[in-house]
Amino acid sequence: MKQKLEIHSENILPIIKKWLYSEHDIFLRELVSNASDAIQKVKFLEEKGEVKPGSEFRIDITVDKEKKTLSISDNGIGMTEEEVVKYIAQIAFSGAEDFVSKYESGNKKDQFIGHFGLGFYSSYMVSDKVEVDTLSYKPDAKPVLWSCDGSSEYEIQEGTRKGRGTTITLYLNKDSEEYLEDVRLKNILNRYCQFFPYPIFLNGEKINTEEPLWLKAPSECTEEDYLKFYRAIEPFGEDPLFWIHLNVDYPFSLKGILYFPKVRRDYDFNQSTVKLFCNRVFVTDDCKELIPEYLAALKGVIDSPDIPLNVSRSYLQMDRTVRQLSGHIAKKVADNLATLFKNEREKYEKMWPDLSTFIKLGVIQDDKFYERVKEALIFKTTEGQWKTLNDLGEKIVYTVREGGQDHLHESFKAQNRDVVILNHPVDPYVMQSIEKNREGTRFQRLDATVEDHLEGEASEGDQALQEYISKEMENDQIEVEAKGLKNKAIPAMLVMDEGSRRMRDYMARMDNSGGASLGGMFKRKMVVNTNSPLIQAIKKFESKDPELAKELIHEVYELALLNQREMDESALFNFINRTNTVLEKLAEKVSQ
Repeated sequence: MKQKLEIHSENILPIIKKWLYSEHDIFLRELVSNASDAIQKVKFLEEKGEVKPGSEFRIDITVDKEKKTLSISDNGIGMTEEEVVKYIAQIAFSGAEDFVSKYESGNKKDQFIGHFGLGFYSSYMVSDKVEVDTLSYKPDAKPVLWSCDGSSEYEIQEGTRKGRGTTITLYLNKDSEEYLEDVRLKNILNRYCQFFPYPIFLNGEKINTEEPLWLKAPSECTEEDYLKFYRAIEPFGEDPLFWIHLNVDYPFSLKGILYFPKVRRDYDFNQSTVKLFCNRVFVTDDCKELIPEYLAALKGVIDSPDIPLNVSRSYLQMDRTVRQLSGHIAKKVADNLATLFKNEREKYEKMWPDLSTFIKLGVIQDDKFYERVKEALIFKTTEGQWKTLNDLGEKIVYTVREGGQDHLHESFKAQNRDVVILNHPVDPYVMQSIEKNREGTRFQRLDATVEDHLEGEASEGDQALQEYISKEMENDQIEVEAKGLKNKAIPAMLVMDEGSRRMRDYMARMDNSGGASLGGMFKRKMVVNTNSPLIQAIKKFESKDPELAKELIHEVYELALLNQREMDESALFNFINRTNTVLEKLAEKVSQ
Protein backbone atom coordinates (compact mmCIF):
# COMPACT_ATOMS: atom_id res chain seq x y z
CA MET A 1 0.00 0.00 0.00
CA LYS A 2 1.38 3.39 -1.04
CA GLN A 3 1.51 6.14 1.59
CA LYS A 4 2.72 9.75 1.63
CA LEU A 5 5.77 10.91 3.50
CA GLU A 6 4.91 13.34 6.27
CA ILE A 7 7.30 16.26 6.77
CA HIS A 8 6.89 18.36 9.88
CA SER A 9 8.37 21.81 10.45
CA GLU A 10 9.50 20.82 13.96
CA ASN A 11 11.84 18.31 12.25
CA ILE A 12 12.90 20.51 9.31
CA LEU A 13 13.75 23.74 11.16
CA PRO A 14 16.54 22.21 13.33
CA ILE A 15 18.13 20.83 10.16
CA ILE A 16 18.03 24.23 8.49
CA LYS A 17 19.36 25.97 11.60
CA LYS A 18 22.25 23.60 12.25
CA TRP A 19 23.26 21.82 9.06
CA LEU A 20 22.02 23.54 5.92
CA TYR A 21 24.44 26.48 6.05
CA SER A 22 28.11 26.01 6.77
CA GLU A 23 28.56 29.64 7.86
CA HIS A 24 26.15 31.61 10.02
CA ASP A 25 27.13 34.82 8.21
CA ILE A 26 25.18 33.63 5.18
CA PHE A 27 21.86 34.49 6.86
CA LEU A 28 22.45 38.17 6.07
CA ARG A 29 23.25 37.40 2.43
CA GLU A 30 20.02 35.42 2.14
CA LEU A 31 17.79 38.07 3.69
CA VAL A 32 19.34 40.89 1.66
CA SER A 33 18.99 38.70 -1.46
CA ASN A 34 15.30 38.27 -0.71
CA ALA A 35 14.96 42.04 -0.30
CA SER A 36 16.68 42.56 -3.65
CA ASP A 37 14.32 40.05 -5.28
CA ALA A 38 11.33 41.87 -3.83
CA ILE A 39 12.54 45.13 -5.38
CA GLN A 40 13.30 43.41 -8.70
CA LYS A 41 9.75 42.07 -8.82
CA VAL A 42 8.11 45.46 -8.33
CA LYS A 43 10.56 47.06 -10.77
CA PHE A 44 9.52 44.45 -13.33
CA LEU A 45 5.86 45.32 -12.74
CA GLU A 46 6.66 49.03 -13.09
CA GLU A 47 8.21 48.38 -16.49
CA LYS A 48 5.07 46.48 -17.52
CA GLY A 49 2.93 49.42 -16.39
CA GLU A 50 1.18 47.42 -13.67
CA VAL A 51 2.63 49.54 -10.85
CA LYS A 52 3.16 53.29 -10.75
CA PRO A 53 6.80 54.38 -10.22
CA GLY A 54 7.48 55.27 -6.59
CA SER A 55 10.45 56.35 -4.50
CA GLU A 56 14.03 55.25 -5.13
CA PHE A 57 14.55 51.57 -4.47
CA ARG A 58 16.73 50.75 -1.44
CA ILE A 59 17.46 48.19 1.27
CA ASP A 60 17.98 49.39 4.84
CA ILE A 61 19.66 47.41 7.60
CA THR A 62 19.32 48.80 11.12
CA VAL A 63 20.51 47.68 14.53
CA ASP A 64 18.88 48.25 17.92
CA LYS A 65 21.44 47.27 20.54
CA GLU A 66 19.05 47.79 23.43
CA LYS A 67 16.40 45.46 22.01
CA LYS A 68 19.12 43.27 20.46
CA THR A 69 17.38 43.29 17.11
CA LEU A 70 18.59 43.42 13.51
CA SER A 71 16.16 44.61 10.82
CA ILE A 72 16.30 44.28 7.04
CA SER A 73 13.82 46.50 5.23
CA ASP A 74 13.01 46.98 1.55
CA ASN A 75 10.51 48.96 -0.50
CA GLY A 76 9.84 46.07 -2.85
CA ILE A 77 6.73 44.20 -3.84
CA GLY A 78 5.48 43.32 -0.35
CA MET A 79 3.02 40.53 0.48
CA THR A 80 -0.63 40.06 1.30
CA GLU A 81 -1.69 37.82 4.18
CA GLU A 82 -2.38 35.03 1.70
CA GLU A 83 1.10 35.40 0.21
CA VAL A 84 2.73 35.46 3.65
CA VAL A 85 1.11 32.13 4.44
CA LYS A 86 2.08 30.76 1.02
CA TYR A 87 5.68 31.98 0.85
CA ILE A 88 6.75 32.21 4.50
CA ALA A 89 4.67 29.67 6.37
CA GLN A 90 5.26 26.96 3.74
CA ILE A 91 8.90 25.99 3.99
CA ALA A 92 10.84 25.68 0.71
CA PHE A 93 8.18 27.27 -1.47
CA SER A 94 10.14 29.68 -3.64
CA GLY A 95 8.45 33.01 -4.19
CA ALA A 96 10.99 33.83 -6.90
CA GLU A 97 10.13 30.73 -8.92
CA ASP A 98 6.41 31.31 -8.47
CA PHE A 99 6.75 34.89 -9.68
CA VAL A 100 8.90 33.91 -12.68
CA SER A 101 6.41 31.25 -13.74
CA LYS A 102 3.74 33.95 -13.83
CA TYR A 103 5.81 36.67 -15.54
CA GLU A 104 8.21 34.67 -17.70
CA SER A 105 10.13 37.06 -19.97
CA GLY A 106 13.05 34.94 -21.12
CA ASN A 107 15.37 37.87 -20.48
CA LYS A 108 18.52 37.04 -18.50
CA LYS A 109 18.50 40.44 -16.79
CA ASP A 110 15.08 39.66 -15.30
CA GLN A 111 16.40 36.66 -13.38
CA PHE A 112 16.07 36.61 -9.62
CA ILE A 113 18.55 35.78 -6.92
CA GLY A 114 16.41 33.34 -4.94
CA HIS A 115 15.95 29.75 -6.07
CA PHE A 116 15.00 27.45 -3.23
CA GLY A 117 12.81 29.40 -0.78
CA LEU A 118 14.95 28.34 2.19
CA GLY A 119 16.96 31.54 2.56
CA PHE A 120 14.47 33.20 4.91
CA TYR A 121 14.78 30.37 7.41
CA SER A 122 18.55 30.88 7.72
CA SER A 123 17.57 33.75 10.02
CA TYR A 124 16.81 31.17 12.72
CA MET A 125 20.49 30.24 12.90
CA VAL A 126 21.03 33.50 14.81
CA SER A 127 17.56 34.36 16.16
CA ASP A 128 15.21 33.30 18.91
CA LYS A 129 12.33 35.01 17.14
CA VAL A 130 11.67 36.51 13.69
CA GLU A 131 9.01 39.01 12.67
CA VAL A 132 7.91 39.89 9.13
CA ASP A 133 6.04 43.18 8.73
CA THR A 134 4.90 43.59 5.10
CA LEU A 135 2.55 45.62 2.90
CA SER A 136 1.73 44.48 -0.62
CA TYR A 137 1.87 46.73 -3.69
CA LYS A 138 -1.72 45.74 -4.47
CA PRO A 139 -4.42 48.41 -4.07
CA ASP A 140 -6.30 48.37 -0.77
CA ALA A 141 -3.82 45.84 0.68
CA LYS A 142 -3.45 45.79 4.45
CA PRO A 143 -0.14 45.41 6.31
CA VAL A 144 0.54 41.96 7.76
CA LEU A 145 2.70 41.02 10.75
CA TRP A 146 3.94 37.41 10.89
CA SER A 147 6.03 36.17 13.84
CA CYS A 148 7.54 32.84 14.81
CA ASP A 149 9.96 31.70 17.51
CA GLY A 150 11.31 28.83 15.40
CA SER A 151 8.76 26.31 16.56
CA SER A 152 6.09 24.76 14.35
CA GLU A 153 3.62 27.50 15.27
CA TYR A 154 3.40 31.12 14.13
CA GLU A 155 1.23 34.16 14.77
CA ILE A 156 -0.25 36.42 12.12
CA GLN A 157 -2.00 39.76 12.70
CA GLU A 158 -2.33 43.23 11.22
CA GLY A 159 1.04 44.91 10.63
CA THR A 160 2.29 48.49 11.06
CA ARG A 161 3.97 49.26 7.71
CA LYS A 162 2.76 52.43 5.99
CA GLY A 163 4.60 52.00 2.70
CA ARG A 164 4.93 49.15 0.24
CA GLY A 165 7.63 46.59 1.08
CA THR A 166 8.82 44.25 3.81
CA THR A 167 10.72 44.59 7.10
CA ILE A 168 12.21 41.48 8.68
CA THR A 169 13.24 41.86 12.32
CA LEU A 170 15.53 39.33 13.97
CA TYR A 171 15.60 39.01 17.76
CA LEU A 172 19.16 37.75 18.03
CA ASN A 173 19.99 34.89 20.36
CA LYS A 174 22.66 35.17 23.02
CA ASP A 175 25.35 33.49 20.89
CA SER A 176 24.78 35.87 17.96
CA GLU A 177 25.10 39.31 19.55
CA GLU A 178 28.22 39.90 17.42
CA TYR A 179 25.77 40.77 14.62
CA LEU A 180 24.82 43.91 16.50
CA GLU A 181 28.23 45.42 15.66
CA ASP A 182 28.47 47.65 12.59
CA VAL A 183 31.99 46.49 11.70
CA ARG A 184 30.92 42.84 11.72
CA LEU A 185 27.89 43.51 9.54
CA LYS A 186 29.83 45.73 7.16
CA ASN A 187 32.41 42.98 6.58
CA ILE A 188 29.67 40.48 5.75
CA LEU A 189 27.88 42.87 3.42
CA ASN A 190 31.12 43.78 1.64
CA ARG A 191 31.88 40.10 1.16
CA TYR A 192 28.51 38.92 -0.11
CA CYS A 193 26.53 41.96 -1.25
CA GLN A 194 29.15 44.39 -2.59
CA PHE A 195 27.73 44.32 -6.12
CA PHE A 196 23.99 44.10 -5.47
CA PRO A 197 21.82 45.98 -7.98
CA TYR A 198 20.08 48.16 -5.38
CA PRO A 199 21.64 50.43 -2.74
CA ILE A 200 22.15 48.86 0.69
CA PHE A 201 22.34 51.11 3.74
CA LEU A 202 23.66 50.03 7.15
CA ASN A 203 22.37 52.43 9.79
CA GLY A 204 22.18 55.11 7.11
CA GLU A 205 25.61 54.47 5.52
CA LYS A 206 25.66 53.18 1.93
CA ILE A 207 27.61 49.93 1.70
CA ASN A 208 27.65 48.76 -1.93
CA THR A 209 29.45 51.60 -3.68
CA GLU A 210 31.24 49.49 -6.32
CA GLU A 211 29.74 48.86 -9.75
CA PRO A 212 29.94 45.31 -11.19
CA LEU A 213 32.20 46.17 -14.11
CA TRP A 214 31.85 42.67 -15.56
CA LEU A 215 28.24 43.39 -16.49
CA LYS A 216 29.28 46.17 -18.86
CA ALA A 217 30.23 45.52 -22.48
CA PRO A 218 34.03 45.43 -22.95
CA SER A 219 33.74 48.29 -25.46
CA GLU A 220 32.33 50.51 -22.69
CA CYS A 221 35.26 49.91 -20.29
CA THR A 222 38.52 51.85 -20.21
CA GLU A 223 41.90 50.68 -18.96
CA GLU A 224 41.45 52.84 -15.88
CA ASP A 225 38.06 51.20 -15.26
CA TYR A 226 39.66 47.75 -15.25
CA LEU A 227 42.51 48.83 -12.96
CA LYS A 228 40.15 50.59 -10.57
CA PHE A 229 37.95 47.51 -10.37
CA TYR A 230 41.00 45.29 -9.77
CA ARG A 231 42.08 47.49 -6.87
CA ALA A 232 38.58 47.16 -5.42
CA ILE A 233 38.67 43.35 -5.39
CA GLU A 234 42.44 43.03 -4.72
CA PRO A 235 43.29 46.10 -2.64
CA PHE A 236 46.75 44.90 -1.61
CA GLY A 237 47.98 43.49 -4.93
CA GLU A 238 50.21 44.97 -7.60
CA ASP A 239 48.57 46.10 -10.82
CA PRO A 240 47.89 43.10 -13.09
CA LEU A 241 49.69 42.31 -16.33
CA PHE A 242 46.50 42.31 -18.39
CA TRP A 243 42.93 41.05 -18.23
CA ILE A 244 40.28 39.14 -20.15
CA HIS A 245 36.67 40.29 -20.19
CA LEU A 246 34.22 37.39 -20.58
CA ASN A 247 30.80 38.14 -22.07
CA VAL A 248 28.94 35.04 -23.23
CA ASP A 249 25.18 34.66 -23.80
CA TYR A 250 25.03 31.30 -25.58
CA PRO A 251 24.89 28.35 -24.95
CA PHE A 252 24.99 29.60 -21.35
CA SER A 253 25.22 32.96 -19.65
CA LEU A 254 28.72 33.76 -18.42
CA LYS A 255 30.24 37.11 -17.60
CA GLY A 256 33.36 38.05 -15.75
CA ILE A 257 36.82 39.59 -15.76
CA LEU A 258 39.96 37.53 -15.24
CA TYR A 259 43.23 39.25 -14.37
CA PHE A 260 46.73 37.88 -14.86
CA PRO A 261 48.74 38.86 -11.76
CA LYS A 262 52.46 39.39 -11.57
CA VAL A 263 53.97 36.13 -10.35
CA ARG A 264 56.68 36.12 -7.73
CA ARG A 265 58.93 33.17 -6.92
CA ASP A 266 56.92 32.30 -3.79
CA TYR A 267 53.54 32.60 -5.52
CA ASP A 268 51.02 30.00 -4.37
CA PHE A 269 49.43 28.54 -7.51
CA ASN A 270 47.04 26.48 -5.39
CA GLN A 271 45.40 29.57 -3.95
CA SER A 272 42.23 30.29 -5.86
CA THR A 273 41.37 33.98 -5.95
CA VAL A 274 38.62 34.05 -8.58
CA LYS A 275 35.35 35.04 -6.93
CA LEU A 276 32.23 33.23 -8.08
CA PHE A 277 28.95 35.15 -8.27
CA CYS A 278 25.43 34.11 -9.17
CA ASN A 279 23.34 37.06 -10.32
CA ARG A 280 25.76 39.45 -8.57
CA VAL A 281 25.57 37.54 -5.28
CA PHE A 282 28.90 36.26 -4.00
CA VAL A 283 28.95 32.47 -3.64
CA THR A 284 32.54 31.38 -3.07
CA ASP A 285 36.16 32.03 -3.96
CA ASP A 286 36.85 28.30 -4.18
CA CYS A 287 36.31 27.74 -7.90
CA LYS A 288 38.57 24.76 -8.56
CA GLU A 289 35.78 22.95 -10.43
CA LEU A 290 35.15 25.96 -12.67
CA ILE A 291 38.66 27.36 -13.16
CA PRO A 292 41.18 24.91 -14.69
CA GLU A 293 43.97 24.05 -12.28
CA TYR A 294 46.62 25.73 -14.43
CA LEU A 295 44.69 29.02 -14.25
CA ALA A 296 43.93 28.81 -10.53
CA ALA A 297 46.23 31.72 -9.70
CA LEU A 298 44.23 34.12 -11.85
CA LYS A 299 42.28 36.81 -10.00
CA GLY A 300 38.93 38.36 -10.80
CA VAL A 301 35.24 37.46 -10.92
CA ILE A 302 32.95 35.01 -12.71
CA ASP A 303 29.18 35.51 -12.72
CA SER A 304 26.70 33.04 -14.17
CA PRO A 305 23.06 32.31 -13.35
CA ASP A 306 23.54 28.89 -14.96
CA ILE A 307 25.98 27.51 -12.40
CA PRO A 308 24.52 24.62 -10.39
CA LEU A 309 24.75 25.39 -6.66
CA ASN A 310 23.98 23.32 -3.62
CA VAL A 311 20.77 24.15 -1.78
CA SER A 312 22.49 26.64 0.55
CA ARG A 313 24.18 28.35 -2.42
CA SER A 314 27.57 27.92 -0.75
CA TYR A 315 29.46 25.94 -3.37
CA LEU A 316 29.30 24.46 -6.85
CA GLN A 317 27.85 21.10 -7.71
CA MET A 318 29.87 19.40 -10.43
CA ASP A 319 27.92 18.61 -13.60
CA ARG A 320 28.09 18.90 -17.39
CA THR A 321 27.37 22.65 -17.30
CA VAL A 322 30.34 23.28 -14.99
CA ARG A 323 32.62 21.30 -17.30
CA GLN A 324 31.35 23.29 -20.29
CA LEU A 325 31.89 26.59 -18.47
CA SER A 326 35.38 25.52 -17.42
CA GLY A 327 36.27 24.56 -20.98
CA HIS A 328 34.96 27.85 -22.32
CA ILE A 329 36.98 29.86 -19.79
CA ALA A 330 40.14 27.99 -20.81
CA LYS A 331 39.36 28.63 -24.48
CA LYS A 332 38.84 32.36 -23.96
CA VAL A 333 42.07 32.66 -22.00
CA ALA A 334 44.04 30.77 -24.67
CA ASP A 335 42.52 32.79 -27.52
CA ASN A 336 43.31 36.07 -25.78
CA LEU A 337 46.91 35.03 -25.15
CA ALA A 338 47.34 34.06 -28.80
CA THR A 339 45.85 37.40 -29.91
CA LEU A 340 48.07 39.36 -27.55
CA PHE A 341 51.15 37.58 -28.92
CA LYS A 342 50.10 38.19 -32.52
CA ASN A 343 49.22 41.86 -32.11
CA GLU A 344 51.59 43.02 -29.35
CA ARG A 345 54.53 40.66 -29.42
CA GLU A 346 56.97 43.05 -27.71
CA LYS A 347 54.57 43.56 -24.82
CA TYR A 348 53.93 39.82 -24.67
CA GLU A 349 57.65 39.04 -24.47
CA LYS A 350 58.09 41.45 -21.56
CA MET A 351 55.26 39.73 -19.70
CA TRP A 352 56.46 36.20 -20.50
CA PRO A 353 58.32 35.62 -17.19
CA ASP A 354 54.99 36.09 -15.40
CA LEU A 355 52.75 34.50 -18.04
CA SER A 356 54.94 31.50 -18.73
CA THR A 357 53.96 29.49 -15.67
CA PHE A 358 50.24 29.70 -16.52
CA ILE A 359 50.89 28.81 -20.16
CA LYS A 360 53.36 26.02 -19.49
CA LEU A 361 51.07 24.36 -16.95
CA GLY A 362 48.24 24.62 -19.48
CA VAL A 363 50.37 23.03 -22.19
CA ILE A 364 51.12 20.12 -19.84
CA GLN A 365 47.59 19.57 -18.56
CA ASP A 366 45.33 20.42 -21.50
CA ASP A 367 45.95 19.40 -25.12
CA LYS A 368 43.18 21.70 -26.35
CA PHE A 369 44.82 24.63 -24.58
CA TYR A 370 48.16 23.70 -26.19
CA GLU A 371 46.60 23.69 -29.66
CA ARG A 372 45.34 27.26 -29.13
CA VAL A 373 48.56 28.71 -27.67
CA LYS A 374 51.21 26.68 -29.52
CA GLU A 375 52.09 29.55 -31.87
CA ALA A 376 52.51 31.81 -28.83
CA LEU A 377 54.99 29.54 -27.02
CA ILE A 378 58.30 31.39 -26.88
CA PHE A 379 61.77 30.39 -25.75
CA LYS A 380 64.69 32.57 -24.70
CA THR A 381 67.91 31.84 -26.57
CA THR A 382 71.38 32.15 -25.09
CA GLU A 383 71.70 35.33 -27.18
CA GLY A 384 68.77 36.89 -25.26
CA GLN A 385 66.24 36.65 -28.10
CA TRP A 386 62.69 35.29 -27.80
CA LYS A 387 61.78 32.75 -30.47
CA THR A 388 58.86 30.46 -31.24
CA LEU A 389 59.32 26.89 -32.41
CA ASN A 390 58.64 28.12 -35.94
CA ASP A 391 61.31 30.82 -35.52
CA LEU A 392 63.83 28.20 -34.42
CA GLY A 393 63.01 26.20 -37.52
CA GLU A 394 64.89 23.10 -36.36
CA LYS A 395 63.67 19.57 -35.87
CA ILE A 396 66.03 19.36 -32.91
CA VAL A 397 65.77 22.19 -30.37
CA TYR A 398 69.04 22.40 -28.47
CA THR A 399 68.72 23.34 -24.82
CA VAL A 400 70.91 24.41 -21.97
CA ARG A 401 70.45 25.40 -18.37
CA GLU A 402 71.19 29.06 -17.78
CA GLY A 403 74.85 29.67 -16.98
CA GLY A 404 76.05 26.17 -17.87
CA GLN A 405 78.01 24.51 -20.68
CA ASP A 406 79.63 27.75 -21.84
CA HIS A 407 82.29 26.08 -24.01
CA LEU A 408 79.74 23.89 -25.71
CA HIS A 409 77.55 26.91 -26.31
CA GLU A 410 80.43 28.73 -27.98
CA SER A 411 80.84 25.81 -30.37
CA PHE A 412 77.15 25.90 -31.30
CA LYS A 413 77.26 29.69 -31.61
CA ALA A 414 80.10 29.41 -34.13
CA GLN A 415 77.79 27.31 -36.28
CA ASN A 416 74.99 29.95 -36.06
CA ARG A 417 72.77 27.51 -34.22
CA ASP A 418 70.20 28.67 -31.66
CA VAL A 419 70.32 27.28 -28.16
CA VAL A 420 67.37 27.87 -25.82
CA ILE A 421 67.54 28.19 -22.05
CA LEU A 422 65.24 25.84 -20.14
CA ASN A 423 65.57 26.00 -16.38
CA HIS A 424 61.98 26.25 -15.11
CA PRO A 425 60.90 23.30 -12.91
CA VAL A 426 58.08 22.39 -15.34
CA ASP A 427 60.20 22.62 -18.51
CA PRO A 428 60.90 18.87 -18.69
CA TYR A 429 57.15 18.21 -18.81
CA VAL A 430 56.63 21.00 -21.34
CA MET A 431 59.20 19.38 -23.62
CA GLN A 432 57.42 16.04 -23.41
CA SER A 433 54.04 17.63 -24.19
CA ILE A 434 55.39 19.47 -27.23
CA GLU A 435 57.18 16.36 -28.52
CA LYS A 436 53.91 14.41 -28.14
CA ASN A 437 51.81 17.03 -29.94
CA ARG A 438 54.28 18.42 -32.50
CA GLU A 439 55.40 15.70 -34.86
CA GLY A 440 59.09 15.73 -35.74
CA THR A 441 60.18 18.14 -32.99
CA ARG A 442 62.39 17.00 -30.15
CA PHE A 443 64.44 18.73 -27.48
CA GLN A 444 68.01 17.82 -26.73
CA ARG A 445 70.56 19.20 -24.31
CA LEU A 446 73.88 20.27 -25.74
CA ASP A 447 75.70 17.53 -23.88
CA ALA A 448 73.34 14.72 -24.92
CA THR A 449 75.75 13.66 -27.68
CA VAL A 450 78.79 14.88 -29.59
CA GLU A 451 77.28 16.49 -32.68
CA ASP A 452 79.06 16.08 -36.02
CA HIS A 453 79.77 19.79 -36.26
CA LEU A 454 81.75 19.65 -32.98
CA GLU A 455 84.17 16.98 -34.17
CA GLY A 456 87.58 17.78 -35.58
CA GLU A 457 90.30 15.58 -37.02
CA ALA A 458 91.40 12.53 -35.11
CA SER A 459 95.08 12.15 -34.14
CA GLU A 460 97.37 9.18 -33.71
CA GLY A 461 97.35 7.47 -30.34
CA ASP A 462 93.74 8.30 -29.55
CA GLN A 463 92.96 4.69 -28.67
CA ALA A 464 95.92 4.39 -26.33
CA LEU A 465 95.03 7.68 -24.61
CA GLN A 466 91.44 6.50 -24.21
CA GLU A 467 92.56 3.27 -22.54
CA TYR A 468 95.04 5.08 -20.27
CA ILE A 469 92.51 7.69 -19.02
CA SER A 470 89.83 5.02 -18.56
CA LYS A 471 92.23 3.02 -16.36
CA GLU A 472 93.26 6.03 -14.28
CA MET A 473 89.65 7.15 -13.72
CA GLU A 474 89.02 3.93 -11.77
CA ASN A 475 85.26 4.37 -12.23
CA ASP A 476 83.29 1.72 -14.09
CA GLN A 477 80.28 4.07 -14.23
CA ILE A 478 82.14 6.36 -16.62
CA GLU A 479 82.84 5.34 -20.19
CA VAL A 480 85.81 7.16 -21.71
CA GLU A 481 86.09 8.05 -25.39
CA ALA A 482 88.94 10.03 -26.95
CA LYS A 483 87.95 12.32 -29.84
CA GLY A 484 89.34 15.32 -31.59
CA LEU A 485 87.00 18.32 -31.14
CA LYS A 486 87.14 21.58 -33.08
CA ASN A 487 87.00 23.70 -29.94
CA LYS A 488 90.41 23.28 -28.25
CA ALA A 489 89.15 25.10 -25.12
CA ILE A 490 87.09 22.03 -24.16
CA PRO A 491 89.40 19.49 -22.47
CA ALA A 492 86.53 17.06 -21.93
CA MET A 493 82.74 16.91 -21.98
CA LEU A 494 80.34 14.58 -20.26
CA VAL A 495 77.66 13.00 -22.40
CA MET A 496 74.41 11.32 -21.38
CA ASP A 497 71.74 10.54 -23.95
CA GLU A 498 68.59 12.62 -23.67
CA GLY A 499 66.30 9.77 -22.64
CA SER A 500 68.56 8.60 -19.81
CA ARG A 501 69.06 12.13 -18.56
CA ARG A 502 65.34 12.82 -18.43
CA MET A 503 64.71 9.58 -16.58
CA ARG A 504 67.51 10.35 -14.13
CA ASP A 505 66.24 13.89 -13.51
CA TYR A 506 62.67 12.64 -13.07
CA MET A 507 63.72 10.02 -10.56
CA ALA A 508 65.84 12.57 -8.72
CA ARG A 509 62.81 14.85 -8.38
CA MET A 510 60.77 11.98 -6.98
CA ASP A 511 63.56 10.86 -4.67
CA ASN A 512 63.67 12.34 -1.15
CA SER A 513 67.46 12.10 -1.11
CA GLY A 514 67.71 14.56 -4.02
CA GLY A 515 69.05 11.81 -6.30
CA ALA A 516 71.89 10.67 -4.07
CA SER A 517 70.31 7.22 -3.64
CA LEU A 518 70.28 6.64 -7.40
CA GLY A 519 73.96 5.85 -7.21
CA GLY A 520 75.43 4.65 -10.51
CA MET A 521 72.12 3.73 -12.09
CA PHE A 522 72.79 6.06 -15.01
CA LYS A 523 76.17 5.94 -16.77
CA ARG A 524 77.96 8.94 -18.26
CA LYS A 525 80.39 9.06 -21.14
CA MET A 526 83.46 11.25 -20.77
CA VAL A 527 84.59 12.50 -24.18
CA VAL A 528 88.24 13.54 -23.93
CA ASN A 529 89.34 16.14 -26.49
CA THR A 530 92.66 15.02 -27.96
CA ASN A 531 93.06 18.50 -29.54
CA SER A 532 93.03 20.20 -26.13
CA PRO A 533 96.43 21.55 -24.96
CA LEU A 534 95.60 20.39 -21.42
CA ILE A 535 94.94 16.80 -22.52
CA GLN A 536 98.13 16.83 -24.60
CA ALA A 537 100.06 18.03 -21.52
CA ILE A 538 98.59 15.23 -19.41
CA LYS A 539 99.86 12.72 -22.02
CA LYS A 540 103.38 14.04 -21.44
CA PHE A 541 103.04 13.69 -17.66
CA GLU A 542 102.04 10.04 -18.10
CA SER A 543 105.68 8.93 -18.02
CA LYS A 544 107.27 11.87 -16.16
CA ASP A 545 104.89 12.09 -13.17
CA PRO A 546 102.14 9.43 -13.20
CA GLU A 547 100.64 10.64 -9.89
CA LEU A 548 100.27 14.23 -11.12
CA ALA A 549 98.84 12.97 -14.42
CA LYS A 550 96.23 10.98 -12.52
CA GLU A 551 95.30 14.03 -10.41
CA LEU A 552 94.97 16.12 -13.59
CA ILE A 553 92.69 13.53 -15.20
CA HIS A 554 90.33 13.71 -12.20
CA GLU A 555 90.59 17.49 -12.29
CA VAL A 556 89.50 17.53 -15.94
CA TYR A 557 86.54 15.28 -15.10
CA GLU A 558 85.38 17.47 -12.23
CA LEU A 559 85.82 20.66 -14.27
CA ALA A 560 83.50 19.12 -16.85
CA LEU A 561 80.99 18.35 -14.09
CA LEU A 562 81.23 21.90 -12.83
CA ASN A 563 80.91 23.48 -16.28
CA GLN A 564 77.84 21.39 -17.09
CA ARG A 565 76.18 22.02 -13.69
CA GLU A 566 76.39 18.33 -12.86
CA MET A 567 78.55 18.48 -9.72
CA ASP A 568 76.88 17.65 -6.43
CA GLU A 569 77.34 20.25 -3.73
CA SER A 570 78.77 17.55 -1.46
CA ALA A 571 81.64 17.01 -3.94
CA LEU A 572 82.63 20.68 -4.09
CA PHE A 573 84.87 20.55 -1.00
CA ASN A 574 86.93 17.65 -2.37
CA PHE A 575 87.17 19.37 -5.76
CA ILE A 576 88.62 22.51 -4.17
CA ASN A 577 91.14 20.48 -2.18
CA ARG A 578 92.23 18.54 -5.26
CA THR A 579 92.55 21.77 -7.27
CA ASN A 580 94.78 23.28 -4.59
CA THR A 581 96.93 20.14 -4.52
CA VAL A 582 97.31 20.08 -8.31
CA LEU A 583 98.20 23.76 -8.43
CA GLU A 584 100.83 23.30 -5.70
CA LYS A 585 102.43 20.42 -7.59
CA LEU A 586 102.45 22.36 -10.85
CA ALA A 587 103.96 25.37 -9.09
CA GLU A 588 106.73 23.15 -7.71
CA LYS A 589 107.41 21.81 -11.24
CA VAL A 590 107.75 25.33 -12.60
CA SER A 591 110.03 26.50 -9.78
CA GLN A 592 112.44 23.56 -10.17
